[in-house]
Amino acid sequence: QVQLVESGGGLVQAGGSLRLSCTASGGIFTIQTMGWYRQAPGEQREMVATVNSEGYAVYADSMKGRFTISRDNAKNAVYLQMNSLKPEDTAVYICIADLTSVVQGISYYNQHYWGQGTQVTVSS
Repeated sequence: QVQLVESGGGLVQAGGSLRLSCTASGGIFTIQTMGWYRQAPGEQREMVATVNSEGYAVYADSMKGRFTISRDNAKNAVYLQMNSLKPEDTAVYICIADLTSVVQGISYYNQHYWGQGTQVTVSS
């Protein structure tokens, strides 16, 4: 089945940068939208940024101007360049994908997949 694997998280000081990567693999699929959510301890999961197959990106207000989402359709990958990081950005960042998969010749539409997440910690 389809898997989403994230990488690039880590510990960084406030004002620093990180670049997250997520790659989808496994079987036959077509991705409509990829993106990133994040979840801090004790808080609700929130959308960070998404980008559709045409390159249209949507950002949460708090991330505008600091984060940039990009996508490589050939690699089934999505990236999140995070600059000017703040302590409040500390969270588990989770890759998401909305896709259609084909299993045994049958198409399954509007499937939503989540990665396991990668930890981002920003120190002050």
